[in-house]
Amino acid sequence: MLRRPPYPESLETRKEIEKHINELLDMDVIGKIGHNEIVEITTPVLITWHVGRSRMCGDFRALNNYTKADRYPILRIPHALDKLAKSKYINKMDCMKGFHKNGGKPNPMKLLIIICHMGIYEYTRMPFGSKNAPAHFQRMMDTIFQEEVLKGWMVVYIDDIIIYSDTREDHVQYIDRVLSKCIPINLEI
Repeated sequence: MLRRPPYPESLETRKEIEKHINELLDMDVIGKIGHNEIVEITTPVLITWHVGRSRMCGDFRALNNYTKADRYPILRIPHALDKLAKSKYINKMDCMKGFHKNGGKPNPMKLLIIICHMGIYEYTRMPFGSKNAPAHFQRMMDTIFQEEVLKGWMVVYIDDIIIYSDTREDHVQYIDRVLSKCIPINLEI
């Protein structure tokens, strides 16, 4: 059993964690649980990924050491750049909180759990920080956009969608097609 107490936090960090916890509760990505329901527990960490913006991840390093790696292939960046180099029009779209939109498997072993000053929470969807989250999400995106990728006007790199074309007319059509696939499955761009 792996258990860690919450890390010491500044008041500013606590406020940022509260913001993320409340947002994840509203999205049904996490749910509050009692202390008798847990096997593994870890703490949240904040990662600054854009100026003034943070992402909350679970510090699942100890759990990740025991997790069998999902070997699903993730696009190699040089391969994508070769395709884009010859295109006249390029758009990059980022899936907003894409991992959290991905309904993962239930958490029967009670392993994806975080503790903070607000309480103990269990992830009900894919968390940032889980070893196999990128491979799982890449597999989902490849399934959704398989046809577009095979037609040769789109690449998917985890939660980034890159559309490329030679004409403006085609480009507008491709963007429309991608957005029309994202809306019904609640994948926000």
